[in-house]
Amino acid sequence: MFGNLGNMMNLLKQAGQMREQMARMQEELTKKRYEADSGAGMVRATVNGRAELVDIKIAPSAVHDVELLEDLIKSAVASAAQRAQESARAELAQLTGGLSLPGLENMLGAGGPTEP
Repeated sequence: MFGNLGNMMNLLKQAGQMREQMARMQEELTKKRYEADSGAGMVRATVNGRAELVDIKIAPSAVHDVELLEDLIKSAVASAAQRAQESARAELAQLTGGLSLPGLENMLGAGGPTEP
C-alpha cells in the first residue's frame, strides 16, 4: 500500500521539476531571436522565441508600392515566427523526451498561429 504512495510522491517530484524546467524554457524563449526576410532582403522581421514580433526593418526601396510592402511584411513575419515555433517545438520535445502533452506548446507560446 505504501509502495504506491512512494510512486505518487516520485511523480509529484518529477512534475515539479518539469514545471521548473518549463518556466526556465519560457524565459529563455523570450530572449531568443529569429530573423527572416522577404523580397530579397527588402523587409527583415525579427521575432522572439515565442514568435512575437520584436523588430522590423524596411528598405527604402520597398516603400514605393504599399501593397507589395504589406505582402513582404506578412511573409517575413510569418517566416520568422515559423522558425521560432519550430525551434520551441524541438526544445519542448527534448524536455519531454518526445512525449506529446496536449496544450503544452501553447503554454510556451510556441503553438500554431492564432487568429486575431
